[in-house]
Amino acid sequence: MLTSIIVVFVLGYIAIALEHQIHVNKAASALFIGAVCWTLYALDVDQLVPIEKVPNWFSEKIGGEHSEHLNREYLIEGQLFHSISEIAQILFFLMGAMTIVELVDAHEGFTIVTSRIRAKKTVTLLWIVSWLTFFLSAVLDNLTTTIVMVSLLRKLVHERELRKLFVGIVVIAANAGGAWSVIGDVTTTMLWVKHKIGTFEVSLQLFLASVTCLLVPLLVLSRYIKGDLPLDNVSKHESKEKNLQPWQQMLFLVLGLGGLLSVPIFKAYTHLPPFLGMILALSILWLISEIVGRTMDEVTRSSTGVLAVLKRVDMSSILFFLGILLAVSSLGASGLLGNLAMQLDAVIPSYAIVAIVIGLVSAIVDNVPLVAAGIEMYTLPENNVFWMMLAYCAGTGGSCLIIGSAAGVAAMGLEHIDFMWYLRKIAPWALLGYFAGFIVYYIQAKLTGQL
Repeated sequence: MLTSIIVVFVLGYIAIALEHQIHVNKAASALFIGAVCWTLYALDVDQLVPIEKVPNWFSEKIGGEHSEHLNREYLIEGQLFHSISEIAQILFFLMGAMTIVELVDAHEGFTIVTSRIRAKKTVTLLWIVSWLTFFLSAVLDNLTTTIVMVSLLRKLVHERELRKLFVGIVVIAANAGGAWSVIGDVTTTMLWVKHKIGTFEVSLQLFLASVTCLLVPLLVLSRYIKGDLPLDNVSKHESKEKNLQPWQQMLFLVLGLGGLLSVPIFKAYTHLPPFLGMILALSILWLISEIVGRTMDEVTRSSTGVLAVLKRVDMSSILFFLGILLAVSSLGASGLLGNLAMQLDAVIPSYAIVAIVIGLVSAIVDNVPLVAAGIEMYTLPENNVFWMMLAYCAGTGGSCLIIGSAAGVAAMGLEHIDFMWYLRKIAPWALLGYFAGFIVYYIQAKLTGQL
């Protein structure tokens, strides 16, 4: 049955990659493989998870040590429900962030930012956007940053093909920026929470590698992007019927960005999941929008209210996320990812090569279960070079494919970027930057005596 799960996952992955060729929405393919992979696992649970292999903690928790259906109960309550809980947190976070960004956009808050970007050359704008994404991702996280930057690019770059190139470099920049901060990427956060890396140590040791990871593809793509920007940077799609005051635009820009920036602070002080901080930020903006809406005319209020904004949130992207995360979690629950990690450890003796391979594999499957398996593979001290390599590789390796990271999946859904287009135009340079950054870290570790 494991073979069937792999086959379904691979075929579904191909369907997602060939979305435009087969004319099937990627969300439908993702939902299908997510549901079918878990179904196949459940049908063969007696073989894949014999009762004697059910963890003791689960048996003790439900008091069912002698239950003949203990393994099925473990699959549902111990694995599926646990996976759904983690997936729901990601989806709630994503929906909250997308709604906040759309709310700021509806109040034309981003025009304050775009009107102050004075870049006349396209390549200059590319560098500004790339480094802004890089540093913002370290403070927020790569997913939220990508959502914000895609919204900004819609205001700044009107040509569809050019904007796709910008979004591609945003994905690389967001992942690179998240890798050197313990709150910038979920994998570095996992390693931090598990006491594998330190807050300041990871920033000091991975900063140069992360900069290189972005700098290399940025230099390459800069050679292909020529010409001047249009003089009018105001979006052609902005409604002319809105009658917004400057203070209203500034208010929602400040509240929106402040709300997003407050999420990691909320998590640090309360130790509650980030999605709850995002929901809190959204609720505050919603309340204020209801109050401020009383100062607007009827037409403006109807187009800037939260209910109107919610219709603009791309639900197909949310469903795509749900499907792909369900599919990947089934691979982890059935033991496929764990077995892969153990085989890597047995076949490849070098920590460096293991980290590189995990990073590349994370471009195909979710990096979270891979890092979780990597944490269980070794008992090494805090800030060991392997943990630093793993943080860098798992954080940036996902850029090599558009669906290899949360930032990439968000960009794919928001800007409708084709898998094969990204594979041709962006992936080779992302891969080059990935290896270049790793080499920089390796040399740095050698020079400082860590290797």
